[in-house]
Amino acid sequence: MKMIEGHAAYPKRRKLLTKRLFRNHDTQVLPGRSAVCQVLPLPAPPPPSSLALPLVPMLASLRKAGSLARAASAGQRRFLSIHEYQSVNLLNAYGIPTPKSIAAKTPEEAFEIAKQFGSTGCVIKAQVLAGGRGKGHFDNGLQGGVHIVESPEQAKDYASKMIGAKLITKQTGAGGRVCNAVMLAERRDPSHEYYVAVLNDRNIGGPVLVASAQGGMNIEEVAAKDPAAIITTPIDFEKGLDKADAVALAKKLGFKSEGAQNEAADIFIRLYNIFKDKDATQIEINPLGETSDGHVLCMDAKFGFDDNADFRQKDIFALRDITQEEPSEVEAQKYNLNFIKLDGSVGCLVNGAGLAMATMDVLALHGGNPANFLDVGGGATPETVKKAFEIIVSDPKVKSIFINIFGGIMRCDYIAEGVINAAKELSLQVPLIVRLKGTKESEAKEMIRKSGLKIIPFDDLDEAAENAAKLAV
Repeated sequence: MKMIEGHAAYPKRRKLLTKRLFRNHDTQVLPGRSAVCQVLPLPAPPPPSSLALPLVPMLASLRKAGSLARAASAGQRRFLSIHEYQSVNLLNAYGIPTPKSIAAKTPEEAFEIAKQFGSTGCVIKAQVLAGGRGKGHFDNGLQGGVHIVESPEQAKDYASKMIGAKLITKQTGAGGRVCNAVMLAERRDPSHEYYVAVLNDRNIGGPVLVASAQGGMNIEEVAAKDPAAIITTPIDFEKGLDKADAVALAKKLGFKSEGAQNEAADIFIRLYNIFKDKDATQIEINPLGETSDGHVLCMDAKFGFDDNADFRQKDIFALRDITQEEPSEVEAQKYNLNFIKLDGSVGCLVNGAGLAMATMDVLALHGGNPANFLDVGGGATPETVKKAFEIIVSDPKVKSIFINIFGGIMRCDYIAEGVINAAKELSLQVPLIVRLKGTKESEAKEMIRKSGLKIIPFDDLDEAAENAAKLAV
């Protein structure tokens, strides 16, 4: 196999997939433990004093967490995201103040809800799991996913154009995401906007509260241009944030009155309580607003949750909205298939995440463009392999399929049986390139030979990848 240097053929996609598959967990890996990671105790965090740290990478990781929520690992979701109205409900449940906000799933509901806001009107926001909603546009021509509403009739009109339509933003891609609900929120104009987030920081070895007096804007840009504007406060995992430290942080941020400082401090403490209680991976409030009458409100919220905790966070994971996810990935999760849809023309079926990544790299080296990442895992059966094929061939962009299996735990004959059954039942028309090595290899090759199907076998990985790339042109 030829040496691959730097993954130059598709560095952005490779980097994205690496982030999606291997999360930024605070674990230490013992030397020689390539297959199994042993988690060791992390060092105790520094004292909870405010520190200004170089946070651009950490904040960028925080921002990407939501957008990478669809990533799969062992068929599971990564970093579950919830809608804004759901985030508001969670904040309120912990006693954290927000502008009055109510969700509507029909134009008629929006009309009735808008009546509750009186003459001051309200703001209507499309509930789509993507950033940049205000600057986005709907597939029916409506510009913007956030609008000021002056009357119940106007709320109904906007809701009728938003609900059921797809909102396209800088984060959704050209296809957009369907809007199934809108949120009507009380209009509150803050006199000053702050930024606050709770997340895990590997450098500190524990949770931190990240805050800035420069809220209401892109926090990564703030961190890059003015690092001193970012204040990071380590939090003791067990004890949480101390009230005195929280008040000191509020003063440092510039909250004016003693009442506002105490309100902000209480919000900081309760945000961490949610973070810990609900197994969150991120909580981001931008902006945290200080009103002219001296009160503090969370004006916008973004949450992410660790899918590994879904067994004990049933209430949170019941909020999952699969309409915001790629349908093929949702279908793959039902069969414990580790699947991520890409935009290429070579369908890939591999066992093992590492081999799958390497297979994609070799394809790229030979000019191919993967249509998906698909790791069937070590426990795949002929039935799951058939389902994997169904998902791959459902993509009209796929022009060839490359199967690369190393039979360690996985038996090659199981793969061969699944491939043969799928090829027959699905009347497969695209070229099928197969490379099988390891357990039951000879039996699998014999099964393929006797099948009479047009399956092209290879032993050499480079040759297989090169042919898969050529046949996809």
